[in-house]
Amino acid sequence: MAVIALAGGTGAPGVTTTALGLLLSWPLDPGRRVVLAECDPDGGSVLYGLLQGTLSDRYGLKNLSVAARKGELPEAFWRQLVDMTDDGRTEQPTGDRLVLPGITDPAQAAALAPAWEPLADLFAGIERHPQFPHDVLIDLGRNGASGPSAVLAQRADLLVMVARSTMRGIQAVQMRIETLQERVGEIGLLLVEEGPYSAGEVQRLLKVPVVATLPHRPALARVLSDGVEQPRSFARSELMRAVAGATTPLRQRVALRRARLAPRGGPVNGGGEVTAGAW
Repeated sequence: MAVIALAGGTGAPGVTTTALGLLLSWPLDPGRRVVLAECDPDGGSVLYGLLQGTLSDRYGLKNLSVAARKGELPEAFWRQLVDMTDDGRTEQPTGDRLVLPGITDPAQAAALAPAWEPLADLFAGIERHPQFPHDVLIDLGRNGASGPSAVLAQRADLLVMVARSTMRGIQAVQMRIETLQERVGEIGLLLVEEGPYSAGEVQRLLKVPVVATLPHRPALARVLSDGVEQPRSFARSELMRAVAGATTPLRQRVALRRARLAPRGGPVNGGGEVTAGAW
C-alpha cells in the first residue's frame, strides 16, 4: 500500500523515534507486513538504541553492500531483518513488523553506494510479495534525502519531513524542503509540538501540508530512541495514540497521490518489479 520516506533537518528532530513509533503502530490489513529500513547515511541508532546492543551488528544495512555489488541484494535483504512484532528482539523475521537496522559508523556509507538503487527497486515492488505484501517506512535521517541515497526519497510514494515546532526546528527544514520539492514533488510534514508555533502557522510558512502533529513527550520518546524500560501504559500513552492516529492521514495521502499519478485505466497501486529470487 505505501512506501513512505521520513527525513529531517539539522539537530535532533526525532525522525528515528517517529519512524519506530509508526512501525509499532502501523495498521496491518490481513496478510500484510510492514518494514522499517533505517537508511540514514550518518549512522543509525536502532541497534544500540531500542535494541540495546542485544544483536550487536550482525544484522543490518551494512551487510548489504557486498550483496549489492554481486547483484544479490534482493535475496540478502530478508536475512538482515529483525522481528519487532512482540516488542522485539527476535532474530528470525517471522512476524509482521520488521526492521532493517542502519549502519553503525558513517564511514560505512561509502560502501553502500551500489546498494541504494537496488534498494529503491526492492522497496517499490515489495508490496507485491506473493505471500505477504509489505508496506515500507524508510528512515533517511537528516541527510539521507540528498546525496547518493536520495533515490530512496525520489522513488517513495511520499516524503515526510519531521520537524519540531520551534524557530530552530522550522528553520532547519525550510531550506531543505524548498530544495527537495524540485526533486521529489509532494512533501508532507509531521510536526512535533515542542515550540509555540501551531500547525496552521507552520503550514502557511513552509507551504507544505502538516499531515499530523505529535506531542513532545521526551520521557516516552526515550522508550523508542534509547530502549529505556516501557511504562505499563506505554502502548496507550498520548504519544503512541498520536503516532497511531498519524498513520491514517499518511496512508490517505499515499492513496491520493497514487490515484493522481496512475495512468488512466491503469493500476493505482504502482511500484516497481522485484526479481523472483527475492522471494
